Parts: sequence; structure tokens; C-alpha cells
Amino acid sequence: MISNELLSTVKLIAFDFDGVFTDNTVYVTQDGIESVRCWRSDGLGISRLQSIGVQTFIISTETNPVVTARSKKLKMSCKQGIKDKAATILQTCIELGIEPEHTMFVGNDINDIPAFKSIGLPIAVADAYPEVYPYVLFRTEKPGGFGAVREVCDLIFQARNGNQHGTE
Repeated sequence: MISNELLSTVKLIAFDFDGVFTDNTVYVTQDGIESVRCWRSDGLGISRLQSIGVQTFIISTETNPVVTARSKKLKMSCKQGIKDKAATILQTCIELGIEPEHTMFVGNDINDIPAFKSIGLPIAVADAYPEVYPYVLFRTEKPGGFGAVREVCDLIFQARNGNQHGTE
């Protein structure tokens, strides 16, 4: 479980992309062009967090123009082609002067385990792979690509504003 008190301490959130912003589906045309489906209201959640000073960024193992396009639309920093997400998140903490204890990572798969272990608030989406469960404090009710990002954003926003709709 994760308390409103803990949620209210979040200053930085790193989000995996595939399986978190998306439902892990990729569409590939015969020309090799990829596209994905994202949950539109995630953007409002991100915007609310940014309005209260929470830093956000996308971190992805792959390098893909679709990730760049979505991050630009959401006005989020994006780090792609990352083999060691934990090191990149910790380096970002140093650059921003934010303690890892006040950092959240939202992921869904086994390649996210080192990142989960490196920060204070590891979160998995509802449909994350079971191997990650021992490494997270909380799993969203919504699956990746179906509002999980918005759910996390709303929990933090409500915790920061004294609204008791968090998950205690």
C-alpha cells in the first residue's frame, strides 16, 4: 500500500513508455512505420502534476519517433535508448537536486526491476508482469494504456492538495 503522506513527497516521476503510456501493442505498417495507442486523459494528469511543480519524464529502452512525438505533445522530457534505467533515473535526480527517496518510477516489465529498486516509490501498472510485484509498493487499478498514468498523477495531485482519495 502507498499512503497519501508518501505520495505527497513525490518531486520527480519517471515513466516507462511501452506498457505504461500504451497497452503494449504496436501497429506496424508494411513500410515499417510504427504507431501506438495512448490514453488521451493521461495528458491532463501530467499537466496537473507539472502545475504543482512535480518533474516528469519518459524513459524508454527503445528509441522510437512515436515516443518522441508523445513526449513533445505532453511537454515532457524524454530519454530513449536507455539500457540502464536505474542509472539514468539516479543521474536525473542528481541533475535536478531531487533525492531518490522522493522519486517515483512507473513501469511494467522485468527490465524495469533495477529502476524500481533504485528509487523511493516504485509503482507498477495493473497489468504488469508478475515478476515485478515483489519490487513495487503499489499497482494501479488501471492497466497500461488505459489510464494508469492518469491514475498515478491524480493520486499524487490529490495527496498534495489534501484530498483523501489516495490509497491508504
